[in-house]
Amino acid sequence: MADQQRLARRNGRTAALAALLVAAMVGLAFASVPLYRIFCQVTGFGGTTMQVDEAVAAQVRPVPGQSVSIRFDANTDRNLAWRFQPVQTHRTVPIGERNMALYRARNMSTRPLTGTATFNVTPVQAGKYFSKIQCFCFTEQTLQPGQEMQMPVIFYVDPAILDDPDARDITEITLSYTFYPVEQPQSGS
Repeated sequence: MADQQRLARRNGRTAALAALLVAAMVGLAFASVPLYRIFCQVTGFGGTTMQVDEAVAAQVRPVPGQSVSIRFDANTDRNLAWRFQPVQTHRTVPIGERNMALYRARNMSTRPLTGTATFNVTPVQAGKYFSKIQCFCFTEQTLQPGQEMQMPVIFYVDPAILDDPDARDITEITLSYTFYPVEQPQSGS
């Protein structure tokens, strides 16, 4: 009888540990996307650009004689009835100098649509050196039917790129955005 009680307690502990492990795995699964996004923003991993504070950006100075070519790319999810494109597709910018690029979006539907933009930089080694001060991608954007809007991104390429042996020889950086629809709650009557 004592052996059966010991076995029952052991099985109970094993079941409790297994349930705790499952709960931890479910919690980690829900937290993984925001944690990964934060990790990428902090490290520039995977071509994620760095968001910088205005005060930090004000201290950055252009490096004389050093420039890089920037290519601007725009994509729209097929479920968002917008036309989205860069105003200028290519520009050469001095490293360390603040720049502004404009993108244009137009709602092609007959109803208001809200979108949110994701972004990345290629080559991925340049992501941590591509610093955005202001960007339309930081917030959701709503366009009324037929409305067209220009959306700015203010950025600079951090001079630290010149000290990185894996990134200092980069001559072209592509900044790419993709807009996705944001479902709006249905209003009840």
